[in-house]
Amino acid sequence: MDVIRLGLGGFGTVGSGLAKILDMNADRIEKRLGKKIVISKVLVRDLTKKRAFDPGPDVVFTDDPDALVSDPSVDIVVELMGGLDTAKDLVLKAFSAGKHVVTANKHLLAEHGLELFQAAADNAVGLMFEASCAGGIPIVQTLKESLAGDEIVKMLGIMNGTANYILSEMTTRGMDFQAALADAQDLGYAEADPSFDIEGFDTAHKLCVLIRMAYGVDYPLSELPVQGITSVTPMDIECAREFGYRVKLLAHVMDVDGRLEAGVHPALVPYTYLLARVGGNYNAVRLEGNAVGPIMLHGQGAGDLPTGSAVLADIMNLVRKISDGCTGPDNTGFHNQPIPQAKILPPEESESKYYFRFTVADRTGVMAAITRSMADHNVSIAQAVQKGESGAEGIPLVIITHETSARDADAVLAEIDAMDFSVEPCVKFRIL
Repeated sequence: MDVIRLGLGGFGTVGSGLAKILDMNADRIEKRLGKKIVISKVLVRDLTKKRAFDPGPDVVFTDDPDALVSDPSVDIVVELMGGLDTAKDLVLKAFSAGKHVVTANKHLLAEHGLELFQAAADNAVGLMFEASCAGGIPIVQTLKESLAGDEIVKMLGIMNGTANYILSEMTTRGMDFQAALADAQDLGYAEADPSFDIEGFDTAHKLCVLIRMAYGVDYPLSELPVQGITSVTPMDIECAREFGYRVKLLAHVMDVDGRLEAGVHPALVPYTYLLARVGGNYNAVRLEGNAVGPIMLHGQGAGDLPTGSAVLADIMNLVRKISDGCTGPDNTGFHNQPIPQAKILPPEESESKYYFRFTVADRTGVMAAITRSMADHNVSIAQAVQKGESGAEGIPLVIITHETSARDADAVLAEIDAMDFSVEPCVKFRIL
């Protein structure tokens, strides 16, 4: 095949970005592969909608999914439409037609990855997904190839640019959450409905995908603890700064005696750590292998050209495998089919230091009651500070704990929130 023809499902931000890269880097791509990559057909929902980029007169646009997957001239189907049902149907039909698939759809992989990987294996075709996890950051191939011989001890990262932008603006400009969110929406970093980003679900989808690549097991999305950033206030940002931390929305997974501890949550990160200094809409992932030690990848986590670059890398990888006569590329990096379920550490057994912010009435005996409750539940205080003056809305009391179990931390909060001096529910964040 001197020419590799692509069928694109979707032509939004990422699809048009891929088309731009194929146009501006055509000579370099051909020199690397000895082949030319062209877009031959594009599936769109609305044929009348104006396109941000013109891929050329030879590209056929269609609103019929079957026309895309049944076209014998299409070598690779690239799913960039997002969503679940329609995208899943397109991918499965492509597999049945013997076509390789590249996708940027982390939600699809998080929800239906087991089924899709099995279908790809059954049809001896490739399923590639570098662009699904961190935009232009090559995290999937790093886990699959560069660190293939390492045991991954732990992995954590900032995997959502919208949430990171909001927290960065709250930190550097003192903005409250709603103002920072509105700013992100004005700049195009956040959708009109930003729920997936600010509630942590987008990050959770990516973490589920990366756990498969790092450990070769499936951690069900439904069992992953997820907490977003909507409860973070300027006071928490400032308190964290005073204690020497920055607040970041983190995804994390680590092996604890053969079981995986994983989750998505806002966390206080020591300001000396590189992760604490990842600002704006950037992403970063920190890996630790038992042989290589710590590695950090940092870059653009979204956008037309960065994500389009990751899509193109997958396409070129597939072309090389096809040229080498490999009909069924190693999609997961592991040869254990089907993918086994992860052995999961119950979230309540996880251990961490914690940041607590209580809002309490200004009266005698409050601190004594809080410390007594914490002692009863084996939670030790490392630092405590009262913020602000007495008022009708109560006094903020911030406590940093020593390492304790999530079960004990939650027991303390439940008990103290039920006490008559508690004005507002306690805010709790983990400390990295």
